[in-house]
Amino acid sequence: MKKRIAYTDEPMEARVIEDFLPPPDQLVRKEETVKVTLHLSKQSVDFFKRHARSTRTPYQKMIRRVLDLYAAKHQ
Repeated sequence: MKKRIAYTDEPMEARVIEDFLPPPDQLVRKEETVKVTLHLSKQSVDFFKRHARSTRTPYQKMIRRVLDLYAAKHQ
C-alpha cells in the first residue's frame, strides 16, 4: 500500500532564478560532416535500425558515433 501524501496550506517561499541555459540552437554542437556513399551488410544495418528504433535515435547517427569512437581510439 502506498503512503498517501498529506498536503497543507502552509505558505510557500519562491524565488525567481535567472535564465542560465543557452538558446536551443546552441545546445547541440554542430560537427563538420562529409557525405559519403557506403555499402554495408544488411545484417549490420538491421542491427542499427533495430536499436535506433528502441532509443528513438536516427540509425545513421548511431553508425557515425561508432565510427567516431573507433577512429578516436585508434588515432
